[in-house]
Amino acid sequence: MINRIGQVMLYVNDQEQAIRFWTEKVGFVVKSEQDNGQGLRWIEIAPTEASETSFVLHNKPLIAQMQPELNLGTPSILLFTEDIDREYQAFKEKGVKVGELVDMPEGRVFNFADAEDNYFAILEKK
Repeated sequence: MINRIGQVMLYVNDQEQAIRFWTEKVGFVVKSEQDNGQGLRWIEIAPTEASETSFVLHNKPLIAQMQPELNLGTPSILLFTEDIDREYQAFKEKGVKVGELVDMPEGRVFNFADAEDNYFAILEKK
């Protein structure tokens, strides 16, 4: 029986740029990094070191070459925060491309784009 989500694979064109974006602009930490010495690099990032669910940043061009049948599109991901106003302001101050802060039936939310123009959303959950 499956009991939790472990990792979400994010396929990016520039792993270094993705690491900088997620750590410097979003505030995630690098939990682990592995390299097989043949170009296959695996970088696990998460909101905190203790987070159970994490993202793994993969080299999109390399994976596309190794497994062309894979869907390498960016999944729709909704992140949670307890203080949406603080997050929204912090993202804007750090130069992150953000959408409008809007009220939805489930709470206040805004979307943002990473350096490769992949969009994600943040919802206030108290």
